[in-house]
Amino acid sequence: MTNRITLYDSTLRDGAQARGVDFSVADKIAIAEALDAFGIDYIEGGWPGANPTDDAFFDAKPSFKKAKLSAFGMTRKAGRSASNDPGLQALLDTGAPAVCLVGKAWDWQVEHALSISKKENLRMVEESLIHVVSKKREAMFDAEHFFDGYKANPAYALEVVKAAYTAGCRWVVLCDTNGGSLPSEIRAIVSDVTKHIPGTHLGIHCHNDTEQAVANSLAAVEAGARQVQGTINGIGERCGNANLMAIIPTLMLKMGYKTGVSEAGLARITKLSRLVDERLNRASNPHAAYVGASAFAHKGGLHVSAMNKDTKSYEHVSPEAVGNARLILVSDKAGRSNIINRLTQFGLKIAEDDEHIAQLVREVKQRETEGYAYEEAEASFELMARRMLSQVPEFFDLKSFRVLDERRVNAKGKRVTMSEATVKVSVNGEQVMTVAEGNGPVNALDAALRKALLPHYPQLSSMQLRDYKVRILTPTEATAALTRVMIESEGGKAGRYTTLGVSHNVIDASYNALHDAVTFHLLKAKRA
Repeated sequence: MTNRITLYDSTLRDGAQARGVDFSVADKIAIAEALDAFGIDYIEGGWPGANPTDDAFFDAKPSFKKAKLSAFGMTRKAGRSASNDPGLQALLDTGAPAVCLVGKAWDWQVEHALSISKKENLRMVEESLIHVVSKKREAMFDAEHFFDGYKANPAYALEVVKAAYTAGCRWVVLCDTNGGSLPSEIRAIVSDVTKHIPGTHLGIHCHNDTEQAVANSLAAVEAGARQVQGTINGIGERCGNANLMAIIPTLMLKMGYKTGVSEAGLARITKLSRLVDERLNRASNPHAAYVGASAFAHKGGLHVSAMNKDTKSYEHVSPEAVGNARLILVSDKAGRSNIINRLTQFGLKIAEDDEHIAQLVREVKQRETEGYAYEEAEASFELMARRMLSQVPEFFDLKSFRVLDERRVNAKGKRVTMSEATVKVSVNGEQVMTVAEGNGPVNALDAALRKALLPHYPQLSSMQLRDYKVRILTPTEATAALTRVMIESEGGKAGRYTTLGVSHNVIDASYNALHDAVTFHLLKAKRA
């Protein structure tokens, strides 16, 4: 049996069925090109004729260097010939070199959902695939509800997939469509199927309704299947699909299988994962295996102390192998080891017995009792550490700020709310006062501060706010609650970073986070 596993990505079709996912044509092209560069063998572009977006994608389909583009659709309809079926013709018209057809493998669905005979269903599968092969396309068959069908009537489920194989199908894909099977069931059933169809022609397609799609896919591989289907980050309808971001590194790093992804390519998997999240304008799952921001994050001081001598004890693979990075978190559970490791990552060399270490540990623990959280605000932590070591210049000194909100009826008779901020600062020995408007108090405050600082620090023009979050820390105090503001910024030498501020006044907390954001940006520009 070959040691090579073929990878089939269905993000652009299966993934698009997820709630809240709406790919544009540009999104699909960008993701498809990234998948091709990554080393995926087959990229399913969508279902031609199902919606305008999929049609537009196939009309503008990118040219792949390695991957094969696959068009997805159904077998011919009952009562039609394969050569006279508009759905099949739409797949062939795309010019895609591979065509994947879905058909029923569960006799109950054949007789009740399709209301046809089991023999007619077999003819639909066989004739449709023969037609695709006759058009010089690589044919695949997704045996829908195969595992439920096998459990109910194994003889008929096997008859369906054997019909697909004898019709010239390159890959017969066994689908756990409702995601209800367990790894032990998958392993046993796939093992039986390999007695009838070679594993080199068998694929697995699992949904994640019991949180076992990855385990089920790997069980199928162990049983002999040599193609794995899934999506980036496991996105898909209901609970999602098998997550290729976990499957691929597990196959390569844990199980010793080869894929179309090279060792260098695997180091780009974290970037690929985050590309899709960015396209969907959503936050990445920080706890995702291999690719999550917290996948190699360490918080307890005891773990960090041990890692100084043996990283393998707490990391099952090297973070660099999957393009991720080790992160030593700083929190109220932090000890000296956490602080020292984090300072080292910042490029700060400091002796282990330096009195500033103990001072910094005490300061972190005290501040976190006051509502600060440095796990997600590394820039604010770095500034605090560098200030303690007298390594942060005072780029500007705030004298005062004032923010006003005014709600009024505009000339069109609509109620609008405008914000205005006045800022007084001392910068490079000059007293400056600026006024700016914004679509909210924080926006106005940011605009006024930049207006004052830009003539002195033009590098701030590259700084952009990426995210703004407010959390209520003492909800029992209602509108008088303590708030934590986190601002994510990006630009220049600083890259992407997060700062925070805490106050009972949300505008004051916002200014504190904004002050750190500006200071961090300028500090990185100065040190570059």
